[in-house]
Amino acid sequence: MIGTLINIITILVGGALGLLFGSRLPERLHQTVVAGLGLFTGAMGLQMFLKTENPIIVLGALLLGGVLGEWARIEDRLRSLGSLLEQRFTRPQADEVPTSQGSRFVRGFLAASLLFCVGPMAILGSIQDGLTGNYELLAIKSVLDGFASLAFASSLGVGVLFSSLVILLYQGGLSLLAAQAQALISPPMMNEMTAAGGVILIGIAVSSLLEIKSIRVGNFLPALIIAPLIVAILA
Repeated sequence: MIGTLINIITILVGGALGLLFGSRLPERLHQTVVAGLGLFTGAMGLQMFLKTENPIIVLGALLLGGVLGEWARIEDRLRSLGSLLEQRFTRPQADEVPTSQGSRFVRGFLAASLLFCVGPMAILGSIQDGLTGNYELLAIKSVLDGFASLAFASSLGVGVLFSSLVILLYQGGLSLLAAQAQALISPPMMNEMTAAGGVILIGIAVSSLLEIKSIRVGNFLPALIIAPLIVAILA
């Protein structure tokens, strides 16, 4: 849990700095920073996807995960949570123009939550932290997340800071279940889980960061569980 707490602190500090100094930066610079973060996120997702040993498994996991996610309305529930937090802790800005992606608060909350949770470092780091108390991987992830939250908050607002709640539940839960997860997940299963996470990261880049096409990326999160299950069944 120590690594998760460090991760949360860096996100809050980075987000606070982004909110503090972000308003002093021109909008064009905001757009360029988010675009650069989007390009990097897409490239990182592609790198993760290339770790797959069987792309068909990833495809099947994404399709099944998407169906389950739509049925469970994961994206809608995340948006509802973001809207609830927005109504509770913020006041709407008179000059904010609604978009198809929803309010800036919800976009920041969703994009940051998904980006910080999806990836091998979050999974492996939480497992390592829970089993041995070694939070080295989460410390490295914390540095990356801190810089990312600064860029996010400067453009997408205070919603980025509330993604720390999702980090606490997600990484904290993984750490508490680390022993069971470590016993069940083999290296091939981790490879396909990582590859599925890479595709989801590409979706985040396309939808929330580069705003090329609106995608309900959150509904694909069940693929992270389905991918290793398919590997286990085939094995």
